[in-house]
Amino acid sequence: MRLLFFAILLLLMEGCANKDVSYQTVSDPQEIDEFEEEFSTPNSSDFDPLEKYNRAMTKFNNAAIVYVVSPVAKGYKKIVPYGARNSIGNFFDNLMFPVRFVNNVLQGKITGAFSESGRFIINTTVGFLGFADVATDIYKIEKRQEDFGQTLGYWGVPGGPHIVLPFLGPSNVRDLGGRFADVVINPTNYFEWRYANIIGRDRAYGLRAVELLNNTPQIVDMYGMVTKDAIDLYPLLKNMYEQRRNALIKE
Repeated sequence: MRLLFFAILLLLMEGCANKDVSYQTVSDPQEIDEFEEEFSTPNSSDFDPLEKYNRAMTKFNNAAIVYVVSPVAKGYKKIVPYGARNSIGNFFDNLMFPVRFVNNVLQGKITGAFSESGRFIINTTVGFLGFADVATDIYKIEKRQEDFGQTLGYWGVPGGPHIVLPFLGPSNVRDLGGRFADVVINPTNYFEWRYANIIGRDRAYGLRAVELLNNTPQIVDMYGMVTKDAIDLYPLLKNMYEQRRNALIKE
């Protein structure tokens, strides 16, 4: 029973961990208003054959965030100070270098690929294995966030119907396929699968839990801010997701 609860908790936390959000505290109301204004405009041309299912799943995920993920995130935030959470976030973000590098290359963004290579080398060496984001803070090298969903969109693959995944939240058919490719080259997943028997499954899952848990405080904060006045939660989250993804593809 304890193992089952732990597995469910990991899924809930992973659903809240958005790789597109850098680790920072969201506290400026003006930034939130601008974010909502940019990504909450309805798109009347959307084809939504799964709307009934999506609405039900949105309610389920919202309840999971409010009653399970949010209390866990608040407890973690009280126990672990911001500086430590920031360093942990930097460490795991640095490990995501292969995903960003490969997708920059696949999109022909050679400058972005070189930029990501430089960031990884600097942060891994001078930044103490990535715990410090020296590339950003000192050398001002911008992170080039790319994933396989963006790559598919870059090459003209349409998003397809919107779909809300249990625990994982909003997505679409294109990005759902991209998720599988991201999982394959994600070093943290490979480490967990390949070396769990060597370091012990408890330690492997523990590292995974730390990675996911560390992302939840800022995600929960942002989720609360953008949904606090929502009359109909599903179209708000749907439009925010689809327009955000389209904006990233066009960058």
